[in-house]
Amino acid sequence: MKKIGILHGMEESFPNAFIERINSKSIDGIIAEAVSIDKVMQGEPAGYAVILDRISHDVPFYRGYLKNAAISGTAVMNNPFWWSADEKFFNNALAVKLGIPVPKSVLLPSHDIPKNTKTNSFRNLKYPLDWESIFGYTGFPTYMKPFDGGGWRGVSKIDTMEDFFKKYSESGEDVMMLQEEIVFDYYFRCYCLGGKYVLVMPYEPRNEPHLRYTWNGPTPSQQLIDLVTKNTLTLNSALGYDFNTVEWAVRDGIPYAIDFCNPAPDADKSSVGDENFEWVVEHAALMTIERAMNSKPGIVNFTWGTFMKNSVYGFPHTSETQKGNS
Repeated sequence: MKKIGILHGMEESFPNAFIERINSKSIDGIIAEAVSIDKVMQGEPAGYAVILDRISHDVPFYRGYLKNAAISGTAVMNNPFWWSADEKFFNNALAVKLGIPVPKSVLLPSHDIPKNTKTNSFRNLKYPLDWESIFGYTGFPTYMKPFDGGGWRGVSKIDTMEDFFKKYSESGEDVMMLQEEIVFDYYFRCYCLGGKYVLVMPYEPRNEPHLRYTWNGPTPSQQLIDLVTKNTLTLNSALGYDFNTVEWAVRDGIPYAIDFCNPAPDADKSSVGDENFEWVVEHAALMTIERAMNSKPGIVNFTWGTFMKNSVYGFPHTSETQKGNS
């Protein structure tokens, strides 16, 4: 019997529906359940063919458990080693190398000195930074956000230099990034599961959370939907995420990847709506069933993206990837 487990926190609707959907298919040799942990011994199997991770980014103990499970044969989705290393600013740099448009972004050191460091820890950092060049690059208005992590924590819209320095001084020890504003004609949030299933959802980030999946703007063309789908697959193939969302702001017909480091994205029925919820439950079930059926005990079964795979041989030159995405 191959077990599919889901590791989750407070969310209720998606994990329960996910388990029920898999078990309702009555596939011989496959069963789904909530992950149950009573001990974690080094190098010992976890007892699951597949684990869908929804919470380890917030619980370090779970992250350690999943890494141990992964090297012992469990296909952990998403790959906990890559998820531990990934962050938003790097994702933007990777998108540039793939020829996918992203907002102009700048990495900023934390305003406050991190714990366990001293002033001399930053002797390689010039002060002041070249603020004139930075502001000239991103322009105003601009957005400031933490360079890693999810949700809307610490996100600020900034209209002037004075406004920036005030909000920057309030950011504490967070490493921040400053990002060009994209005034959009369309906005999409896209689920991407298993590296092949994509759901393009019209999305309005300026609405209250329960109304964000309501779009009152113009109807997008099929050509635009196809381009967004293609670029969503390209990004997730490079990153290696099994379960992720990508957000796109479309300006003058060009989709800009705004946020694509969402490996535990919202999948609650009350916020995404009945139709989107049904899609993600069904395709998450299909994805994990496929992985369980193809998993082999005792070997590494998790996903690495093409960025990591190609690093062995050298990453393609930007101009070549741009040709492939033009």
